[in-house]
Amino acid sequence: MESSEEEDDFLAHEWITPQSSINSIYQSDTEKGIRKICSELLELKDAVENLSGNMHSKYLAFLRISEEVIEVEQELIELQKHVSAQGILVQDLISGVCRELEVWNKQNSEEPDAALDHQISELDELLHADKEDPKVTFLETVDVLLAERKIEEALLALEAEERNYPELNDLGEGPSVEISSYKTAFLERKAMLVDQLVGICEQPSVCVAELKKALSGLVKLGKGSLAHQLLLKAYGSRLRKSIEAFLPSCSMYFETYTATLSQLVFSTISLVTKESGLIFGDAPTYINRIVQWAECEIESLVHLVKEISASLESASALRSASICIQASLSHCSILESQGLKFSKLLMVLLRPYIDEVLDMNFRRARIKVLDMAMLEDEVLLSPREGGPLTVAAPSNLMFTNSGKKFMFIVKDLLDQLTPMAILHFGGTILNKLLQLFDQYVQTLIKALPGPSEDDNLMEQKKSISFRAETDAQQLTLLGTAFTVADELLPMAVSKIFSPQSESKEAGGGSSEGIGPVAISSVEYKDWRRHLQHSLDTLRDHFCRQYILTFIYSREGDARLDARMYLEGKGDDLFWDTDPLPSWPFQALFARLQQLATVAGDILLGKEKIQKILLSRLTETVVMWLSNEQDFWDVFEDDSVQLQPSGLQQLILDMRFIVEIAVCGGYSSKNVHQLVSAIITRAIGTFSARGIDPQNALPEDEWFVDAAKSAISKLMLETSGSEESEPDEHIAVHDEISDSDETPTSPSTVESTESFASANMGETDSPVYFTDTES
Repeated sequence: MESSEEEDDFLAHEWITPQSSINSIYQSDTEKGIRKICSELLELKDAVENLSGNMHSKYLAFLRISEEVIEVEQELIELQKHVSAQGILVQDLISGVCRELEVWNKQNSEEPDAALDHQISELDELLHADKEDPKVTFLETVDVLLAERKIEEALLALEAEERNYPELNDLGEGPSVEISSYKTAFLERKAMLVDQLVGICEQPSVCVAELKKALSGLVKLGKGSLAHQLLLKAYGSRLRKSIEAFLPSCSMYFETYTATLSQLVFSTISLVTKESGLIFGDAPTYINRIVQWAECEIESLVHLVKEISASLESASALRSASICIQASLSHCSILESQGLKFSKLLMVLLRPYIDEVLDMNFRRARIKVLDMAMLEDEVLLSPREGGPLTVAAPSNLMFTNSGKKFMFIVKDLLDQLTPMAILHFGGTILNKLLQLFDQYVQTLIKALPGPSEDDNLMEQKKSISFRAETDAQQLTLLGTAFTVADELLPMAVSKIFSPQSESKEAGGGSSEGIGPVAISSVEYKDWRRHLQHSLDTLRDHFCRQYILTFIYSREGDARLDARMYLEGKGDDLFWDTDPLPSWPFQALFARLQQLATVAGDILLGKEKIQKILLSRLTETVVMWLSNEQDFWDVFEDDSVQLQPSGLQQLILDMRFIVEIAVCGGYSSKNVHQLVSAIITRAIGTFSARGIDPQNALPEDEWFVDAAKSAISKLMLETSGSEESEPDEHIAVHDEISDSDETPTSPSTVESTESFASANMGETDSPVYFTDTES
């Protein structure tokens, strides 16, 4: 009462909870819950004890019944023995009575009475009627054996009876009535035995030994075809049970489950083939049935692999598919020793699935390559020994994150492949690697600044967070692409396509390190050629945007304007003691000199790349002059006054470009041909305007000597400005003044040797970067 009163006192205070409410709440959650659980546990304990008691009592009842059955069997055997003894006793009694009657007949009458003889004969027939017929006895014996399921004894009895009565197997016409009825009864017992043997074979839990005995019995009974069908059915059922038992474990072994399934299927096929040979022999009919059955099982295997496969674009799906090929083809090679060839069928069934898995995985890889463009790139040195790319980075070339990520993507794909997958899908894999590299090149192209980006190009590059703006960054991207295409990617491919063992069969393999079993040397060389073509695309884009950035100002005006050849210093440059090329070509010389210095640092050890890149840059300049119609329209304009000095200056500029390439060691036939074509066109254009080239132009040697002298002078002036800051150099993307005045010597690179950093000898035909334009 006091407690309730206290609670009533606190009713007005809503934030205070009475103690009784707290006790009721927590007591219900603890004591009541525990008591309920205890009561349930006690009930469960009683139920378990009752179940154990029932099982024990039933087991005892089963033992008791078994003992009673054994006792009944013993009693039946004793009863049978007793009946047999009584039959023998009755037979002896009948025989004794017959003898007594014969003796009595002889003693009582010498002349036999006809009626008495008739009675005696009837009695004799009656007495001998109970004698057992061997055929009836045999049938009864077989019935007993079949009832007792003594199959082996029944089989032996039937075989013995067929040997005693060959007519039982005789298919001739017109048998006697007695033989026909007995044959019918005999065949009925034989059919009953066949049914029992079939029942044994169809039992799910029959052991292998019992199955073999039952099949052998069917063969002896002339049911070989039926027995062979039962053999295939029994092993097929066992195979399905094994697969069903393994399927729940596939989630734990998602990459190797295909090897286990293949092991189950092909080991069963091998076992069936062996058992069939032991039981049925090597009859072609049975072998054909095995082949048909095995083909159905292999089709089911492939269907099951597809059904439980992971997502087709995942690496685990590619790995499991490769393991499936490896394991299945290995088993097929073992079965070939048994005369069974399933390799072609297996590849026909698996090829669409493997192709789809490869497509989806390389699609995933291409998406990853595209995603690289979303991440900010940074320049890293080549991994040192022990790093993740130790095997695939032999050079000292500076390597970007994009190259490392690309090779990680490739390595992730190639690591999933097995030798058999490579053997049968090598060409497809190479083509998809080539497509992946093309996607990588396109990503690098998007990272390069465009000379005059239109809307489409801008739209493609909006998602690029990293842009290679400086010479060093752009050359690093080029060097990365070259290293990937020329070293890393071929090295990764050669590792998986070369034979894994040290065997040197078939002439020891090709010189390219590619095993003849995977792809031919022709295919590999063609693949390398396509890689170089992709590199050429990247190189050409770089050269085009680099040169166009030099030629055009940010306002879109061309610095290489033909009007500069209309304002000569005099009538003839020949009398000029120190002729120099036009200011834009002096700036071009400085630009190439600066780029050669940067390339010497960035592309260290890659002299061929430097030469080919610089050669392509000079070629791009000359190609622009040759193809730019606006440039030539100025000379063809009748309102413009042409001067001989303009023609001389133009030819000097062209010879200056050639000598730049020669001095740098990257001269090419294309540059010479294009320069000759420009000079010929210029002479023709000026001749058409009334200027005689014979009088206006000195000898060709003069232009060559003047160009060389200009290069020497510019390089000497460069050496005088060695201590200039790098920021004062002519940058790739800085605007050059469009002033018409003759500039002072442009500040360039550090030393005279910087421009000759690529001067390692002439290169008539580039090896790695091929010139597509002729």
